[in-house]
Amino acid sequence: MGIVGSLQWILYLLFLLVIFALCVWALVDLLLRPASAFPSAGKRTKNFWLLILAVATFLAFLALPPLQLLPFLGLLSAVAAIVYLVDVKPAVAPYSRKRRGPGRGPGGSTGGW
Repeated sequence: MGIVGSLQWILYLLFLLVIFALCVWALVDLLLRPASAFPSAGKRTKNFWLLILAVATFLAFLALPPLQLLPFLGLLSAVAAIVYLVDVKPAVAPYSRKRRGPGRGPGGSTGGW
């Protein structure tokens, strides 16, 4: 393998690692959102997205170099994660913000004297 082949292998590995990281990020974000936020935002249910992203993360893991089973499915994993992160996550974000307790926001009591 020459220099060009080595560079291609490194770029391929980085590409697959980025896809896997996107899938993990989307899955973790999904798990932190309340289930009620999804219908409120007009999106599919949390269980639907959990199934899609869990399968996508699993396929992205299988596409990594030591296993390299069905590496083209890594691209489908990227599509699922990107759709969630670009479309669903911003839509459900306003419905899943944490409520601030007293004294923890602008205009609230800050304690002290």
